[in-house]
Amino acid sequence: WVHHIEASSFAEGTAYAVFDGHNTGDYNTYVYKTKDFGKTWTSISTPDIKGFARNLQEDFKNEELLFLGTEKGLYITIDGGKNWSHFTNNMPNVAIHYIDLHPKTNDLVMATHGRGIIILDDISVLRQITPEVLAKDVHFFDTSDAMMEEKSSYGGNASELEFVGENPSTNAKIVYYLKKRHVLGKMDLEVQDMNGKKITSLNAGKQKGINVVDWNFTTKTPKIAAAKTLAYGGFTPLRVSAGTYKIVMTKGKDVYAKNIVVKNDPKSKITLEDRKQQANLAQTLFDMNENLAYKVYELDETLKTLDELEKKDKSFTKIKNDFQKQKEKMVITTGDNYVGSAEPLLREKLATLYASIASQFAAPTNSQLQNFETVKDLYDTYLKELEQLNSKNRKKIEDKAKSENIPFVIKTKDEFING
Repeated sequence: WVHHIEASSFAEGTAYAVFDGHNTGDYNTYVYKTKDFGKTWTSISTPDIKGFARNLQEDFKNEELLFLGTEKGLYITIDGGKNWSHFTNNMPNVAIHYIDLHPKTNDLVMATHGRGIIILDDISVLRQITPEVLAKDVHFFDTSDAMMEEKSSYGGNASELEFVGENPSTNAKIVYYLKKRHVLGKMDLEVQDMNGKKITSLNAGKQKGINVVDWNFTTKTPKIAAAKTLAYGGFTPLRVSAGTYKIVMTKGKDVYAKNIVVKNDPKSKITLEDRKQQANLAQTLFDMNENLAYKVYELDETLKTLDELEKKDKSFTKIKNDFQKQKEKMVITTGDNYVGSAEPLLREKLATLYASIASQFAAPTNSQLQNFETVKDLYDTYLKELEQLNSKNRKKIEDKAKSENIPFVIKTKDEFING
C-alpha cells in the first residue's frame, strides 16, 4: 500500500511515492518517481537500501538531494536516487516513520518508532556535494555566517521528569570533506586573522568524508604566573571581535584555506564602542598577566641560582632574601597549590579581573575600571621594584655564577610564552 507521496518543489508533474508491504511479509524497498503526473513511474530504490521505506523528503533547494526514512534508519542520495548512503553519524538504527525539512533552519526533523524525535541540524552542506567535490582530496564547504550569541544563564532547577535534549551548537562551524582518512603525517587546523597571524589551533577531524569542527570564537588562555594557588581566572580565553577570519588546514606539504565571517548577536543592545572598550581592556589585562608570568619566571630562575651561590658565598644571602620578599608581594608562595583562605596578591587580583572582563560582552563598569586602576598601580609598582633589584644585582649574580660554573640562563619572553 502507498505509505507516502511527496510532490516535488521543482517541477510540475514530478512526485515521489513510497510503498510499504511489510504487513503482508514483503520487506523489500519500494520508492518510485514520476515526471508526468503519475502516468509512468521509475524505481529509484537500490540494493544499498536496507529495510522497507516509510517516508521521503525532497530538499527545497537541490532536487537531487533526497532523504529516505526506512525501517533501518535514514538514507541519503545526492544524485536523485542513483546511489544511496546509510547515514550513521550519531544516528541510531531506528525506524523512521516521518521526515520534514524546516524551511528556515534547514534542520531535518525525523519522527521515529516509539514517538522519538531526532533532528539533524542544518543539512545545507549536503546541497553542495557534487561529483567534482567528491573527486577532491580536501574541500571546504560554505557555511552560514557565525553568530556570537549572548546568552544569559538560568538558575532554576528542573525535576527528574523534565526531558533535556542536546541543543545545536552556537559555535562557528568549519565543515570540510576528506577524500581519504588522514593517517600518516602532520595535519593541522588553525584560525588566523586576515593578515595571517595565528589566533588559535583547532582539533582537526581526520575521518574520511565530511568533518565538522567547532570554534567557540576564542583565542587562547593567558599564561599565568607560577604560584602555590590556582588562579581560576587563567582558564578564561580571550574572545575575538566580529569580523572575517581565515581557517587554514596544513596537510603534509599542502595548505588549504577558507574564510568565515563572525557576527555579533543581532538581538544585542551593546554598542560597537562598548564592545571596543571591553575588547581593549581584556587584551590589556591578558598582556599584563602574561608579562607578570614572565617576570615571576625570571625571578624564580634568579632565586634558583642564588640558592647555589649562597652555598658558596654568604654575601648572596641578603640579595636572595630581597628577591624572595619581592616575590612574596606578587604571588602566593606557601601552600599546596590550593589555599582557599590565602590572601589574594597581585597575581590573583590580576587574573580575577581579567576573567571578569574577558567573559562579558558589555563595556567595563565603573567598578571594574576603578579596580583596574588599583591593580595596575600595584602591577607598575612591584615590577618597577623588581627592575630596580635586577639593575642593582644582576651583573654580580651573572659574574659569580659564571666563575662558579653555575648555569644561569633566562629564556626570552617569546620562548617562555610560546615554548
